Amino acid sequence: MKQEIYLIEGMHCAACSSAVERVTRKLPGVLRSDVNLTTNKMSIEYDESKLTARQIMDRVEKAGFRALPFAKENRQTQPEENDPRKILRHERNGLLAALALSAVLLYVSMGSMFGAPLPALFRMDTHPVNYVAAQMLLSIAIIFIGRRYYISGFKALRHLHPNMDSLVALGSSAAFLYSLSTFFLLSDHPELVRGLYFESSAIVVTLVSLGKHMEADSKQKAAGAIKKLLELTPDTAVVLQPDGTQHEVATKTLRVGDSVLVKPGSKVPLDGIVTKGRSGVDESMLTGESLPVEKLADSEVIGGSINQNGVLTVRITRTGVDTTLAKIIRIVEDAQGKKAPIAKIADSVAGVFVPIVMALALLSAVLWRIVGMDFAFVIKIFTAVLVIACPCAMGLATPTAIVVGTGLGARNGILIRSGEALEVTHKVRVVLLDKTGTVTEGKPAVTGIYPGSIDRDPLLSIAAAVEAASGHPLADAIVNYAKSKGLSTDLPVSDFESLPGKGVRARLPDDRTVLIGNEKLMQENNVPTGELQAEAARLSAQGETPLLVAVDRSPAGLISVADSIKETSPEAIRRLKALGLRVVLLTGDNQAAAAHIGQQAGADQVIAEVLPEDKAAVVKRLQEEGNTVMMVGDGINDAPALVQADVGCAIGSGSDIALESADIVLMKNDLMDVAKAVRLSRMTIRNIKQNLFWAFFYNTVGIPIAAGVLYPTFRILLSPMIGTLAMSLSSVFVVTNALRLRGKKL
Repeated sequence: MKQEIYLIEGMHCAACSSAVERVTRKLPGVLRSDVNLTTNKMSIEYDESKLTARQIMDRVEKAGFRALPFAKENRQTQPEENDPRKILRHERNGLLAALALSAVLLYVSMGSMFGAPLPALFRMDTHPVNYVAAQMLLSIAIIFIGRRYYISGFKALRHLHPNMDSLVALGSSAAFLYSLSTFFLLSDHPELVRGLYFESSAIVVTLVSLGKHMEADSKQKAAGAIKKLLELTPDTAVVLQPDGTQHEVATKTLRVGDSVLVKPGSKVPLDGIVTKGRSGVDESMLTGESLPVEKLADSEVIGGSINQNGVLTVRITRTGVDTTLAKIIRIVEDAQGKKAPIAKIADSVAGVFVPIVMALALLSAVLWRIVGMDFAFVIKIFTAVLVIACPCAMGLATPTAIVVGTGLGARNGILIRSGEALEVTHKVRVVLLDKTGTVTEGKPAVTGIYPGSIDRDPLLSIAAAVEAASGHPLADAIVNYAKSKGLSTDLPVSDFESLPGKGVRARLPDDRTVLIGNEKLMQENNVPTGELQAEAARLSAQGETPLLVAVDRSPAGLISVADSIKETSPEAIRRLKALGLRVVLLTGDNQAAAAHIGQQAGADQVIAEVLPEDKAAVVKRLQEEGNTVMMVGDGINDAPALVQADVGCAIGSGSDIALESADIVLMKNDLMDVAKAVRLSRMTIRNIKQNLFWAFFYNTVGIPIAAGVLYPTFRILLSPMIGTLAMSLSSVFVVTNALRLRGKKL
């Protein structure tokens, strides 16, 4: 199966996106086709043996639209003829002209009602023909400015896919043609001058244009996350040549292995490794980490991050689509292109909404004519019903909130792969946490020092000097801890010997023999461990690794090493529980050790002694109990469980396999972000429900009022102009409500 993304031109409302989905889903071999009205993109998955890209584009074109392949890897070199910002500027000029002409038109047509002065040549009572002719000419000018609604609307009708433009075109045309025909009767029937709707036919177009402009501006803000990410990559980079010279080149020309100079205040061009220098680097736009991250030799840096102070020399390790930034953009784009299940409600209605509205408008007009109302009244009803209906609000309710929500997540280092994952996350009731690397640091560290015959600092210094020759992870933990305490680790030792399964042996400069290892090593060398052995047993039961130290067969002390719990893990789990979630710790450790970590972290339940291949089975068992499960992990052995879970959440520093298997990626490697992801999902779904409620409520109430249900009792009749304003503002309301998410704190 092949997945592709197309830019769709010519869409103006939910009926349009629904039509594109409908015609493409009918093509042979299409597994999935989702159209996002907010981004104007179609994500389609199909069988290449049954369908070609050309056939897809042809089918979309036959439906009255245009499909253009969207090349992700060449976003910044895409043709700019359809740049939304340029289109918006061009439309703004036309809108300003239409608003100015509309103001004049309203003054001419309605000014006399409020006592506004008009030249005698254009007064209704003295020169009715001139009065109406002025309105007609102004209306024609406004309609010409908004001609795209007529072109699009009647074209959609011709293709049997009527959209919102069709409603506007039909309503405005009906009012204009009725007024035009009446205009020719004025000479014989001057009283008809009060029953014309030239201003309604034109003002409708202006108000729709105003609403569409506001909507487009809001949509651009909603889709701004990807634009900001694209802007992170600098256009140029300073390359260091082997002879030491510096050359400024285009970033896109960089290759793996190139050395670049990153000066203070400059952006790191692409992913790489620091080979020289030291500096703080701002990665907040990529990972959500607010504080600069210290970088020195051998540290990894991410393309797009900003160097704060020192000068760094960086060797490029990834380019093009392989960079971290490119992967982030791809994940955000995919999430914005895939629909959430909740969108199906609006989609099912939008597909038939416009034809139903057209039928209701015609039915309302016919019924009012049957009961004896004049043709002017009937035209007003017909036009009002057509222009008040708003399929856009329904179509924008879900995708706009998802675009804003995923963008908010990306800015906080939370990457959500799909709208479905974003929706399902708010239903999660159980969070499974893998222990190693997720709740704990994932690498051994010294957790305690227990002196025996030698004081604490000398004990640590001797042990670090001996272990410096080992290279074992436990040895590295001791050496690093000693260095962090400012102790010397370069004491020369001799006769170093590694004893597999037991420990190490070495000789100090003063000819003393040092043994570091387990109880078995001590017993073989007749070292009386005494009280230290009891302490070692206690630590072992907690999952720690106690290392006994002996100097010349004297029990010098004990150093305990363990994979320590992350500093933020207890608070992260507390926040998850505050959200009403049950937190389960999953580990392969023995029950006693697992229980100790679980107690430290504050987990509700601990499931211990689980083999890597059995993690998915644990997830499945919890699902069978009726739980929606989120699995959080970082290792290769977590991938099956991440896939099995309703929501798989990968810690960002984990393996590529885990990241590819997950629905949510936490770029900061911080468990606190799991609670943030759940809150983000809940806020976004709440926003979607608000939007859907407003869209359905607005149309359910607005259309009957426009049809005249209040007229018999209250003599209330909705003007087409008021209906158009309400329609435009309903779409703006939905998009603006979604934009509120941008300012939320997670």
